[in-house]
Amino acid sequence: MWKWYALLSALFAALTAILAKVGIKGISGNTATAVRTGVVLLLAWVIVLFSGQMKEVKDLTKNNLIFLILSGLATGLSWIFYFKALETGNVSKVAPIDKLSVAFVIILSFFFLHETMDLKTIIGGLLIVSGAIVLVL
Repeated sequence: MWKWYALLSALFAALTAILAKVGIKGISGNTATAVRTGVVLLLAWVIVLFSGQMKEVKDLTKNNLIFLILSGLATGLSWIFYFKALETGNVSKVAPIDKLSVAFVIILSFFFLHETMDLKTIIGGLLIVSGAIVLVL
């Protein structure tokens, strides 16, 4: 099932890029990020509320909070820089560079999470990097 969720994530990420490029016209990337973040915040809490998962909030550990806060800060910075890039760049060039995050994840997960890196993963990562380079040049 996780593969379907990942595919849907990719589809909505693509829609995010297109819709953001249209929505950013005439405003700063920071304003666009603030509006988008507000919508994401509201949507996430509505889902938690209506799925009956509010009780999990009291089960959060200090470790959960620290790493989720750090992840949130990384997300915020990612979005701010993404919208700054969209302000002046073509979405067809910005999005592939943004997707280099996949290659970064492969490398970082190896060092920090001790995930295995087989030949297939290395080749896939190199293809992603190569594809981004081709699209940008």
